[in-house]
Amino acid sequence: MPRRSTQEWIRISMRTPGILIFGMVLAPCGWILDLTATVAPNWRTLHNLPNTPSDEFIQQGIWDICRATTTNTREECNLQDTTYFGNQIIEVAQGLMVASLIVTLIGLAVAIPGVRCWRDNPNWTVAGLGGLLIFLSGVMTIIPIAWYTHILEEVSSVSPLIDVRVGYCIILGYIGGIFEILGGFVMFIGICRCCGGKNRGERRVEEVTGNRFSHQKPPPRRVEVPSLNRARSAASSVPYSKDSMEEDVSFPRAKSPAARSANTSYSGRPYDADL
Repeated sequence: MPRRSTQEWIRISMRTPGILIFGMVLAPCGWILDLTATVAPNWRTLHNLPNTPSDEFIQQGIWDICRATTTNTREECNLQDTTYFGNQIIEVAQGLMVASLIVTLIGLAVAIPGVRCWRDNPNWTVAGLGGLLIFLSGVMTIIPIAWYTHILEEVSSVSPLIDVRVGYCIILGYIGGIFEILGGFVMFIGICRCCGGKNRGERRVEEVTGNRFSHQKPPPRRVEVPSLNRARSAASSVPYSKDSMEEDVSFPRAKSPAARSANTSYSGRPYDADL
């Protein structure tokens, strides 16, 4: 799509574009999930341990190892296992998970000035760079999580009788990494104007002005209403007249009062009220 100057495009609304809102919501949610997956000691759990009660199991993370039971919520942590912490995946996971948390914060700090909604147009370059950093932080989370899951039973070789299960940190890490990848990618595509500018909430100036004139309502037409005060025609098509209708009645009609005489003299017998 050929590049166009900024003067040829116009925002159709003043609110923050949806792609920036989407990214700014998913990125903090992913960061919280990644933080939990980093510090919690539950990347995998070991059950059916030899010479231990049946309800006892061990939780292993990238920073700590804890022993717990299904009947007691109290955990015993800070267990030492040099063989487990000597694996390459543990060192890689520690570095990448911490780096992912830091890069996410930097990405949010860069994106916020470009996303602020009190401006007419967001700074798409700054917001896109922040989205790129958030996207990279999600990738840095997925790499150690996927690697650890792939060699789940090979990390610190255990007895075949021991039941190795995936911990909740793996699930939280996957979800958090996917949130950051999606949010960062959606924010980054704002740098490129695509879909006719709809991804930015913009439209071409000529389209807006053309639609504005095309959607103008035409002036209302003046309708000539015929007058109802018509002169009575001498030749009417009605076979009867108004006088004949007044005479043809089926009930007695009250007599109209007699017209008063112009003579003011009164010759009748006076009544008491006249005195």
